[in-house]
Amino acid sequence: MSTESKEKNFSPYQIFIIAILSFIQFTVILDFMVIAPLGAMLLNILDISPSQFGWIVSAYAFSAGISGLLAAGFADKYDRKKLLLFFYTGFVVGTFLCGFATDFHFLLIARIVTGLFGGVIASVSLAIVTDLFPFELRSRVMGFVQMSFAVSQVAGIPLGIYLANNFGWHAPFILIASISMFVGIIIVMRMKPIDAHLSAATAHNRSVFDHLKKTLSHVHYRKAFLTTAMLTIGGFLLMPFSSTFLVNNMAVSQIQLPLVFMFTGAASMIILPVVGKISDSFGKFKIFVVGTFLASVMIVIFTHMSITPLWEVVVINIILFAGIMSRMIPATTIMTAVPDLVDRGAFMSINSSLQQISGGVASIFAGAIVVQHAGSGALEHYDILGYVCVALMFLCVGLLYSIHRHVEHKMKTVPQSSFVSKQ
Repeated sequence: MSTESKEKNFSPYQIFIIAILSFIQFTVILDFMVIAPLGAMLLNILDISPSQFGWIVSAYAFSAGISGLLAAGFADKYDRKKLLLFFYTGFVVGTFLCGFATDFHFLLIARIVTGLFGGVIASVSLAIVTDLFPFELRSRVMGFVQMSFAVSQVAGIPLGIYLANNFGWHAPFILIASISMFVGIIIVMRMKPIDAHLSAATAHNRSVFDHLKKTLSHVHYRKAFLTTAMLTIGGFLLMPFSSTFLVNNMAVSQIQLPLVFMFTGAASMIILPVVGKISDSFGKFKIFVVGTFLASVMIVIFTHMSITPLWEVVVINIILFAGIMSRMIPATTIMTAVPDLVDRGAFMSINSSLQQISGGVASIFAGAIVVQHAGSGALEHYDILGYVCVALMFLCVGLLYSIHRHVEHKMKTVPQSSFVSKQ
């Protein structure tokens, strides 16, 4: 059956799954990303340093990483719908706490609670996508799911900044938590149990600890985990201070800042499905390499910019984001094909945990390198982070190539190794 035929045979339920997972990712990503645009505001209102702000960002990442490791042993022993609801409920509670934080320490604790639950949601969602969609179409599915990132830029982040500017920085978190409650209700009412993996787990009859140990000791899994860590560190170095750099170095005002995210996100809604489609058509690793070159060039340009017209800022951000997404989608898709069915949940949890921990390491590293000029407020040494980021990106090309070769061999020798539910 051709790829086009398979696409036409997507069931209404599969379309619903794509939509609901995309919306879940939208709320989780928005909760995580809205911190960065509020950076300049929080530095002043809470009277904190760039280093303390780095800890606020990394608190989510580290707690998410810890919870991912703790959840890995259980991830393949329960219905994925129940796991999704459990962690999504905790995420809502943590986000509400952020909406009522009054100082640095309260916000830090709230971000830890949010991370403990929110950080596992992505791994459960990836396991669901892997269960329900074949590898040949998975980049396309991932392209649509990752559109949540673009939608958060088009609507979520500009709305969050607008609410913060007009009603206080707490308002975006209260809105996110409120929307997420309704999403949870829809999951309860419409999503079917996703538990076909339980029979395979029962057949292997592993204890929780043994399951975690076996997953961590698998040679190909370890290569994938290392690759994930390097991908995340390289991709996250610039993010915590990107908005602050736009405001303080490039003279983008707080009023103009939402426009940068809105236009970049609008373009990304077109770019993401295209990247997913060409990744499935021309080769996932090839598109990853192209994206690496494009992103590297744009990072060097971006990190050396000073006061810049708004239209130029928007154009550069769009091209930079196109390069980043051309790496993220194919790399994520390749990773989904690495684990066997019996290890899928555990692998995704550990992988997600490493992403969060690596993101936290990157945030702390960025906070330690970047300093704020006492007079102008401009960030210094941001260009150094750019060079480190580019170096890590090219290191990841070699690492992912090894993973890509393993997946290709696996697809040829065991064509049906990636279980796909018939729901």
